[in-house]
Amino acid sequence: MIADIADLILKSGRSGVELALFVLLPVMIVMLTTMRLLEGWGVLDRIVAMVAPLLRPFGLPGLGVFAMLQVTFVSFAAPVATLALMDKDGASRRHIAATLAMVLAMAQANVTFPMAALNLDLGLTLIASITGGLIAALSTYHIFARALPKREDCTPQTTPHTHGDSADGLVKIINNAGTEAFKISIGALPMLVIALVFVNALRQSGGVEVIQTILSPLLQALDLPAETTLLAVTKFVAGGTAMMGVAVDLMAEGRLSMDVFNRLSGLLINPYDIAGVAILITAGSRVAGVVKPALLGAAIGIMVRSLIHGWGYSFHM
Repeated sequence: MIADIADLILKSGRSGVELALFVLLPVMIVMLTTMRLLEGWGVLDRIVAMVAPLLRPFGLPGLGVFAMLQVTFVSFAAPVATLALMDKDGASRRHIAATLAMVLAMAQANVTFPMAALNLDLGLTLIASITGGLIAALSTYHIFARALPKREDCTPQTTPHTHGDSADGLVKIINNAGTEAFKISIGALPMLVIALVFVNALRQSGGVEVIQTILSPLLQALDLPAETTLLAVTKFVAGGTAMMGVAVDLMAEGRLSMDVFNRLSGLLINPYDIAGVAILITAGSRVAGVVKPALLGAAIGIMVRSLIHGWGYSFHM
């Protein structure tokens, strides 16, 4: 019994370390360095200035646009800094709620780009992610958070960053991006290992089979394999990174196809889970205070994303 538990922990730990260091870390280094260089050269500031007026009807301020870029091209945890800045700079709670809902509904880069290496449909994923994020923000701002004050900020919302005009600045940006990517990857490791231990224990104890039996009529009606249950349980309990680890293992075992994963990616690739919400609301007390309307709005955005992916891959099944 003790030997089985030890073996379970070691296998889960090995899978978690391999995923964090050999899949997540390289992708995060490249993507985060790219984002920080564009930021240092002022490209992102110009993008925000151009796009912000178009997104204002959705309840997204200028920093909301930046949060969209962060979750799409860096990781689900990257918008924490932006949300913290909105919290401190006096952004209205209604705008904060819309921005948080958008982040929760969108596909996070730390899962999207590693899975793209395994043939995830990146184009469809990004299009559906932006669509779902905007609908989540719109629903939150105009429906679920309409009772919150919409006072405009008195403080300009800007994003301080290192300039990349000089060689020293360029090296500093790259080093800082690498350090931040390492922190993100290592920071995900404890939750990832614990989650994999929990999920693998659930698999070995027969708990997943019980849940699959209960959900089998629904899975059959949707023409989905039984492994969908394991992915969903892992995702909503432990987060997207842990779900990615389980998905990779299932694909290696031949029990899950990429067509099925593409069909489900609208539902599975987002920070709408216990781990994701817990990390994002650490941005500030006012962010935590609007989590309820943000969750409601994000749920609508994820539903839209799920429909887009389901329709897009229904012909492959």
